[in-house]
Amino acid sequence: MVTISDAEFTRFRDFIYETAGITLSASKKALVSGRLSKRLAAHGCESFAAYLDLILGGKVPGEMQVAVDLLTTNETYFFREPKHFELLRKFAAQAAEARRPLRVWSAACSSGEEVYSIAMVLDDVIGAQGWEVMGSDISTRVLKRARTGHYPLERTRHVPADYLRRYCLRGFGDHDGSLLIQRPLRDRVQFCHLNLMESLPKAGSYDLIFLRNVMIYFNGDTKRQVVSRVLSVLKPGGHLLIGHSENLNGINDEVVAVAPSVYRKPGGRP
Repeated sequence: MVTISDAEFTRFRDFIYETAGITLSASKKALVSGRLSKRLAAHGCESFAAYLDLILGGKVPGEMQVAVDLLTTNETYFFREPKHFELLRKFAAQAAEARRPLRVWSAACSSGEEVYSIAMVLDDVIGAQGWEVMGSDISTRVLKRARTGHYPLERTRHVPADYLRRYCLRGFGDHDGSLLIQRPLRDRVQFCHLNLMESLPKAGSYDLIFLRNVMIYFNGDTKRQVVSRVLSVLKPGGHLLIGHSENLNGINDEVVAVAPSVYRKPGGRP
């Protein structure tokens, strides 16, 4: 097995920071080596430096995205941080009463559990129409899985029993031990490949944005850039939800904290 030198690790740290804004600590050296070793073998590279040169030189179309996918940590599950979904239910009820459409963006949605959790709540409270959910991630690998809506059963332990019956199909035979999100709900959500370090596509503005457990991978400057970019598409009066271990102290003063990990953009509806 090819070992990665300190100098090579430094180059990969610079690469993933410049590409995705992710800061890798020195403790991640073994992770980089373990996740990329097979790619070196696949391309006959005798060193990590040679593999990085191959990526940066564009010699193999799509290989840069493969490397980004492998170096991006994706951890999520259905209905993570329940208080956020209680708040979502409240906002959905208000929108339904006012007959106002609700647009939600799940930034860094990983393999889609967050997106489908949001969609279940909105469909339950608002009904089949009047809402829209967009999920985005930098990893094409996890987005491919998200679009299938197919998950191991153990990942669904936090899904309410009623939602399991209404929105999910339990696998059997070759698919025993898995679960599939029913097609009507899958058809209602959208996924797109998006790098939060780059300019956002023109897709309108959102009432709620979930940016949860993402900033822990960024340094201060990157946090400020990403949050500013995300807030530019949050409607006045809209809410930004971040992870419970995160906060915007010293990062952004454009929004006001209304609850732990929940921020409101001034203006709009009272």
